[in-house]
Amino acid sequence: MASPPKATPSTTARNAQVIIAVILGGAALSWAAPILTPLALAVFLMLMIDAMGRDLHMRIPALGAGASIAAAIIVCIVVFALTVVFVAGHAAGFVIKLFAYQARLNALLQQLAHAVRLGLPRTVSQLITNLNPAQYLGSIAGMVQNLVQDGVLVLIYLGFLLASRRGFERKAVRLFHEREGRHEALQAFMRVRDSLERYVYIQTVCGGFIAIGSWAIMMLVGLQDAFFWAFLIFVIGYIPIVGAAIGIIAPALFALVQFPSAWEGLTLAAALFALAFVVGNILMPRMQGRSLNIDPVMILLSLAFWGTLWGVTGMFLSTPLTILVMVVLAQFDGTRWVAILLSADGDPHSLGVVSAHGHTAPAVASRKSETSPLLS
Repeated sequence: MASPPKATPSTTARNAQVIIAVILGGAALSWAAPILTPLALAVFLMLMIDAMGRDLHMRIPALGAGASIAAAIIVCIVVFALTVVFVAGHAAGFVIKLFAYQARLNALLQQLAHAVRLGLPRTVSQLITNLNPAQYLGSIAGMVQNLVQDGVLVLIYLGFLLASRRGFERKAVRLFHEREGRHEALQAFMRVRDSLERYVYIQTVCGGFIAIGSWAIMMLVGLQDAFFWAFLIFVIGYIPIVGAAIGIIAPALFALVQFPSAWEGLTLAAALFALAFVVGNILMPRMQGRSLNIDPVMILLSLAFWGTLWGVTGMFLSTPLTILVMVVLAQFDGTRWVAILLSADGDPHSLGVVSAHGHTAPAVASRKSETSPLLS
């Protein structure tokens, strides 16, 4: 007697399962945010350190693989320490300068209150009194404490990840007994890794262009602390969309405080917007090619999604996390439609890196040392 055919779920039921899984997954990610956000940052930093170490080893073979990773870690620590010292050293002076412009701030508040015709404070003293900053001291102290705790967790996770990175390949071999399965897993991992490295490279180069151009524009206008503003523009440029907006609005607002008229601030805002527009719409697309292959609308939605779940950390990691999700979902028939929607050209498997000649190559390592342990 022939066995009855197995029932297969309909497309509607399968899509409903995916949607329910996304909702439940989002709730789980939000609930576990205190644990997962430091881990996600640590994984991201580990990939960047690994990329820097491989690049150093390729450029200076005499260093060796271990010494290259150690040098990359030292470089990251030094850069992070210098960044903290630079920002902390200039932040105090920046606040002092704001108090020195108290008369100008009072005039701006009076103009704003007159323009909107509401009962707004007309002086800085009245504004501070109404805001009552003392009631927020507890919240601010809690935020600082959480920031320090998260930083310590990131360093702990990073240390353990770097120490256990040699066992990743052996674990992958035991996870996939079939050679074909290991090959597919390796391809997916290489696509994610190379795309993340390419993303950081593009953001760094484009952010550097914007920061240098912004510094030159602010120097021409005569804005004080132009280098400090340019450095902040470079750092927050790693947050898609929001970073560019803050980099335009914040210096322009400070220009309104520094200069006696609004023309300097408006001119600065227009020039910074033009610079960001040129870099974002001409230089960045030429550098990206098909290396990221993410729909711009999905970048905006992912920024809102991950920012809602994980705050500033989620906004910073929104694009890398979306790349990871797209590659993983593209591996399964039931979720491939989601990866297609996330991709820019409808082909999530085309995610690759742009070669020196401008062609897109599959993001699969060609070096035997990287591929042989998993493929053999």
